[in-house]
Amino acid sequence: MRLRTVLATLTAGLAAATTLTAAGPANADPATNTATNPTAHSATKPVTKPTAHPAANTAANTAANTATHPVTGNACSPAVSIGRFSDALDKTAFGGTFVGNFSALARDGDGSLAALSDRSALFRLDAKTLAPKSVVPLADENGAALDSEGLAIDTDGTRLVTSETEPSIRRYSRDGKILDRLPVPSSLLVAPAGRATSNQTFEGLTLLPGGRALLASMEYAISGDSAGTVRFQTWTRTRGGHFALGAQYAYRTDSGLGVPEVQALADGRLLVLERGFTAGVGNTVRLYLADPRRATNTAGVESLTGQDDVRLIKKTLLTDIASCPSLGATARQPQPNPLLDNIEGMVITGRDQGRLKVLLVSDDNQNAAQTTRLYDLRVRV
Repeated sequence: MRLRTVLATLTAGLAAATTLTAAGPANADPATNTATNPTAHSATKPVTKPTAHPAANTAANTAANTATHPVTGNACSPAVSIGRFSDALDKTAFGGTFVGNFSALARDGDGSLAALSDRSALFRLDAKTLAPKSVVPLADENGAALDSEGLAIDTDGTRLVTSETEPSIRRYSRDGKILDRLPVPSSLLVAPAGRATSNQTFEGLTLLPGGRALLASMEYAISGDSAGTVRFQTWTRTRGGHFALGAQYAYRTDSGLGVPEVQALADGRLLVLERGFTAGVGNTVRLYLADPRRATNTAGVESLTGQDDVRLIKKTLLTDIASCPSLGATARQPQPNPLLDNIEGMVITGRDQGRLKVLLVSDDNQNAAQTTRLYDLRVRV
């Protein structure tokens, strides 16, 4: 589809729009988040000096020099369509902080979007223009950086943030102060303390309906479980906004894929992203509808290998993102669809004519060969 250039003089009009725009190339990193090399992740990513495209080196430029794509008819599958994509944030900076490395998205109570960088930064984005409005640095109890991957915002405004190297979940105030740290089952801790592998732990995080419980998804299986069988851990709310360990469930991914994100629906079902990478081929990103409501509580199950009596979380494929129209996107490395990149974050932002409005974001790993790209989907569940 031919791209239409939007002149910078239309920036004010775009600021009032509610749809996404798109510009710039899509890319993939053969050394990051791969099925063949799943441990290559943020802990080993090189830190590079923030760079920017000539016309997009600050947040003020995010609405300029973009291209738009109509929503109608852009079907990825019978259940999913893509409206637009945006590369406007790619290789930009805000307040001296690189805008990118995004691993999670969440909606805040004021309607803005929160975007979590796995380099210990939490951005607030304007929900309409996507321009950064503020950034808060995050750290652990000793002031050290996190490998921050999952994000949920509680009704009182506190931020629940995972780090996948221990793993951990901490509660932060709006200004980045640590309020609490949630307990983690010993089996899900990184070896030798537990059976998990660093950088393959808590990637997805979501509050369940009513905010009474929290759910985190492991990215890959722990030692002793069948490959592709990942554990979803829950916590139940206690007094004072704290959380205690709850039930645990098992979810089976497609071969070679991991789980980078989950989002809860109002009825208790989940949207689940599965993602992988194959060198020379590109990214695989699939969106599933999953139902944990009749799954077995696996908190007391030592091994998820050969357990025929364990009821897994049921899942139904909604779409493979590779089947979406490319909308004029380009890629500098091989991809099944040039629209694809290293998609890690997902948030439900509302409804549109009975369909969920779902926003995805890719993690560019602060790598010149990848793109920070946002995707605007409509999903029927």
